[in-house]
Amino acid sequence: MEKFAFIETELKGLCVIEPTVFTDSRGFFKETYNQREFKENNLTANFVQDNCSRSVKGVLRGLHYQKNYPQCKLIRVSKGEIFDISVDIRKESETYGKWFGVYLSESNKKQVYVPEGFAHGFLVLSEEADVCYKCSNFYFPNDEHGIIWNDEDLNIKWPTDGTTAPILSEKDKGWGLFREL
Repeated sequence: MEKFAFIETELKGLCVIEPTVFTDSRGFFKETYNQREFKENNLTANFVQDNCSRSVKGVLRGLHYQKNYPQCKLIRVSKGEIFDISVDIRKESETYGKWFGVYLSESNKKQVYVPEGFAHGFLVLSEEADVCYKCSNFYFPNDEHGIIWNDEDLNIKWPTDGTTAPILSEKDKGWGLFREL
């Protein structure tokens, strides 16, 4: 029995992953990563770092990427719910400039595998969310880049009511436009 369902997206290499969840009266058990099964599905990143962030409702983090030390990421939510966005910034890609969004939550238990060459961000929809992710490269502060969250060319459909601005860090407020890449 496979422990994961790997669902390809229209953006090459970007994959939504649904783990098999075993439940009983005590709760549940699931694997969040299995190198052999991921490799059998052509997801071959060598993860070297795990990160976890906690954010409150309305926080938007992103859209982040590293240019010289790109990272593949495996993202999941252990508490709460987010709307997760990946933007293809691979100039040679047929889907350059396209984005994909997916709801990740502790209840749906979905994950997203984001290959190198993507900008990534998320919006917290629940009162609080813990986002956990594996990275295929270490974080290099001098190589951190980003695209402004509301870039008109990308036209990302964030699930907001349109009346409340997201909560952004000072750094995320200052990112440039997609066309400046």
